[in-house]
Amino acid sequence: MHISLLQCQSSRDVSANLLFIESQLNELKRDADAPHLVVLPECSLLFGGHESQQLAYAGDAHQSPLKSALSALAAKFQVFMVAGTIPALAEDGRVYSRSYLFDDKGDTLGHYDKLHLFDVDVADGTKQYRESETFCPGDHISVIDTPFGKIGLAICYDLRFPDLFRAMRLAGAEIITLPSAFTKVTGEAHWQVLLQARAIETQCVILAAAQWGQHNEGSRETWGQSMIVGPWGNILAERKTGTGWVQAEVDLTELHSIRRKMPVMQHNRFLEPSLK
Repeated sequence: MHISLLQCQSSRDVSANLLFIESQLNELKRDADAPHLVVLPECSLLFGGHESQQLAYAGDAHQSPLKSALSALAAKFQVFMVAGTIPALAEDGRVYSRSYLFDDKGDTLGHYDKLHLFDVDVADGTKQYRESETFCPGDHISVIDTPFGKIGLAICYDLRFPDLFRAMRLAGAEIITLPSAFTKVTGEAHWQVLLQARAIETQCVILAAAQWGQHNEGSRETWGQSMIVGPWGNILAERKTGTGWVQAEVDLTELHSIRRKMPVMQHNRFLEPSLK
């Protein structure tokens, strides 16, 4: 399977972000006869911005300008797309951080709302992150059938919660996507080791598309290092800095061989997670 992750340096300017993604898709090398999976990072169309801006661009499952724009790109370039994250209206007046999976016609195959919200203190220029002030947590996992295999959807801070990844594996996931915007401080310390750990534990391919660099006049800085990690924890491709593509061809034959030789899911003595 052909896989491409896009590393971005997104801002609050939705139009500029959209133009960048389209320009990169226009340059993407791909086989027209084979399905191609593209993964965008978290907040790829709207990075930062106050609650009012998130609400202004939020929509529901049927009416969302950001969803429509990304769906149109998937159809135009005939790629399957995990479309980073966009705000989607929640019933309590906040928004979900939602990741859509589109097919190569732009149709929606499924979506996932970020379960774990980043309410932490970090020793960087921002100091405090309180996603729950704007965002509402999701309430379900999402594993979707595709021509590439069964794809589980996760987002950024979810990476620190192995129970979620185990739940997706138990639901059949073979590939797990992780649109992200890790801070530079936390990314430098934990990003790579957590990605490799989640891949090894679940025996899945992990597709982690990241934001990188200075955003919005330096008000935020993200780590980057978009990575494709194999089910043995091996790094298949990565881009540490800069914007652009990370690409690899992945064969799930190795994944199934690893699972057959080391059936860790059968050996696990703990109860199955309750989140379905």
